[in-house]
Amino acid sequence: MSDLTDIPNIGPATARALIAAGVPDAATLRGMGAHEAYRALLAGGERPHFIGYYVLHMGLQGRPWNDCRGEEKDVLRREFDKLVAQVRGAESTGIEAALREIGLIAPQPASRS
Repeated sequence: MSDLTDIPNIGPATARALIAAGVPDAATLRGMGAHEAYRALLAGGERPHFIGYYVLHMGLQGRPWNDCRGEEKDVLRREFDKLVAQVRGAESTGIEAALREIGLIAPQPASRS
């Protein structure tokens, strides 16, 4: 298994997902940071999940996953929502955008800021 699992809060399943998304090791993850690594996960097809986002942030800081609270968690939530909106916006091209425009696909939820 990759040394990604040496980072707190990253288990084998998350390590496999990161590797599949182009993040092969802990050094790469540390270099790109949690936000960009999560962007890679989303671009690779992972479903957005806020807990996974902040767990990655906490792990890179060497903190327990449940240490994220209060204003820090609120800030991360806003960053997560913006990231998801950006990635979804990038995916909304071609036929999907056309179907969304005529109402055959539900509109994308607005980002909470």
